[in-house]
Amino acid sequence: MSIPTFTLNNGVEIPVLGFGVFQSAPEETVAAVTAALETGYRHVDTAAAYGNEREVGEAIRRSGLDRDEVFVETKVWITDFGYDETLHAFDKAVGKLGVERLDLLILHQALPDEFELTIGAYKALEKLYADGRVRAIGVSNFMPRHLDRLLAETEVVPAINQIEVHPYFRQSELLAVDDEHGILNQAWAPIGGITFYREGPHASTLDNPVIGEIAAAHSKTPAQVMLRWHIQQGRQVIPKSVTPSRIAENFDVFDFELSAEQLAAIDALDTGNRGGPEPEDITRENYGIEIPEA
Repeated sequence: MSIPTFTLNNGVEIPVLGFGVFQSAPEETVAAVTAALETGYRHVDTAAAYGNEREVGEAIRRSGLDRDEVFVETKVWITDFGYDETLHAFDKAVGKLGVERLDLLILHQALPDEFELTIGAYKALEKLYADGRVRAIGVSNFMPRHLDRLLAETEVVPAINQIEVHPYFRQSELLAVDDEHGILNQAWAPIGGITFYREGPHASTLDNPVIGEIAAAHSKTPAQVMLRWHIQQGRQVIPKSVTPSRIAENFDVFDFELSAEQLAAIDALDTGNRGGPEPEDITRENYGIEIPEA
């Protein structure tokens, strides 16, 4: 099937549903991305910090698909921030992926305590965009105040802000700010279940009775309902899995529609509790990892 697309603020189209490889071990990534592409996914989201860009590129090459058929997105890690450093980070990324051009390149985090490096990194993205080396640029985990400063000191409005959004953490204010600026919200961890940074007081979204009741009404799974919730509210989603059956299940979300009441019921599950790291706490001292050359 042909996947519906969202149109970014520069006219580039991105599939509404992509495939993520966060925490996918390199030895599992080729098989997972291969399964996703065979299922019908046409967008893969990786990052320098994931350590699996090379395997993503290998899977795309093995797929036999034309390069233009797969939307490739990756991210620059904070240790490669700064103008010249970020230009070099691009070279490292395309070298590992085995491509000449990226469809989307974004900054993985803001550096609140060294924001001048964030600005330098984004200006490097603007240069790559102007030169046609990337089709679109953006950010990830940027809060409203980060966006305000970025927009005041740079020229190109980010096409995307990739942020933590799921039924237990909706970030309504940030969603609205992005919408106001024409920045597409891209949801990482779109079905919740974030336990790798901190434990929350709530049960998994997959076991939530409200979501379960909605899923039963549509003969769908809770995960499918949550992905549909995002898509209908205008967010691009990048679920991840290394299990072929789950990869296929997450793709099967285009044959049903949630009612306004069902969307509102899921909205009401918001706890305000973040699962990932606080964006204000990101520093090179605490989160600095070296990104290898090859």
